Amino acid sequence: MRYLVAGAGFSGAVLARELAAAGFRVLVVDERDHVAGNCHTDRCPQTGVLVHRYGAHIFHTANDRVWNYVTGFAEMMPYRHRVRAKARGQVFSFPINLLTLNQLFGAQFSPAEARAHLAGLVEEIAEPANFEEQALSMVGREVYETFLKGYTEKQWGVHPTRLPASVLKRLPLRFSYDDGYYHDARQAMPREGYTPLVEAILAHENIELRLGCRAEDVTGGDSTSEAFAHVFWTGPIDRYFGHRAGRLGYRSLKFHEFVQDGDIQGVPVMNHCDAGVPFTRVIEHRWFAPWEMDRFDRSVAHVEYPAACGPEDIPYYPIRLVDEKRMLAEYVAMAGAAEGVSFLGRLGTYAYIDMDQAIERALEMADAALAAIREGRAPPVFARPVL
Repeated sequence: MRYLVAGAGFSGAVLARELAAAGFRVLVVDERDHVAGNCHTDRCPQTGVLVHRYGAHIFHTANDRVWNYVTGFAEMMPYRHRVRAKARGQVFSFPINLLTLNQLFGAQFSPAEARAHLAGLVEEIAEPANFEEQALSMVGREVYETFLKGYTEKQWGVHPTRLPASVLKRLPLRFSYDDGYYHDARQAMPREGYTPLVEAILAHENIELRLGCRAEDVTGGDSTSEAFAHVFWTGPIDRYFGHRAGRLGYRSLKFHEFVQDGDIQGVPVMNHCDAGVPFTRVIEHRWFAPWEMDRFDRSVAHVEYPAACGPEDIPYYPIRLVDEKRMLAEYVAMAGAAEGVSFLGRLGTYAYIDMDQAIERALEMADAALAAIREGRAPPVFARPVL
């Protein structure tokens, strides 16, 4: 019994390891020349700084199983994420907290006073139908237009009225001076970066890894094809079906890298909220490994430019607007009718999930798949409902 896992990011690596640990042979393929997918890290040759090549990835979780899993493969170093925001010619504390509100309104609000002030600014919208209405009902127009509107338009490439209200729920709003970005009990970074962590997960005698290899080239149906008991697909679900119903919408990112002596901005991430600034944020990588800060005299940063995702671009964020959800339903139906394939991961399920969620769902898929295999059944198409 030999299984194919398409994709060597966290989802594919975790699933492959669980299958291998259960005694099954697994081939893992990835068309890139490295593992870890968009979590890939390596050292900047000019500075030696550990760089998150595809944007900032911060590990945080409240899930004990996920935490125990990653700490079994890498030393995780304590890390508390900090972000600041530039807007209207000023630097603000971020995410929105009591200091942010006092800075914006030139006030000295107590928590109760800040709540009362915002309550007088919010618009009464019983059932917010989109991102903008959700924001106006939560924080009012002044806060929304200062910090959220321009940034969101740049990030998603559409007006906020076209985005679902649920997008805003990822952003904290606090009436204290707590400026920590996440509240999860466990927040950390792998000491040597994410790529060695994923390499350690894949280091098993039952796993064969082929980089620079497309899954389609292994299962192409010609004389070079290989036989597998089942395929676990972590790439874009629409790609598996040859984009038969159309291309699902994603946002991509472009990066401008620059190096400078000393610190560049004094914080890991600086958001640029004004609509007239063409980029969304600047990431300074040395801050992601504070235990190494004293080792380097120079710093490397990436300026992030969100962009539409073309056929040759790397997909980052599933858009999931109305048209995409309709198209996704068609692909979910195709997946249900297909034989010998399961889908998982951010791309395979067209879901905006964090690293810990990807690991959690890969473990769930592994549990369900192994139970099915032992009972002589086919593994499930999805570990969780997709729509």
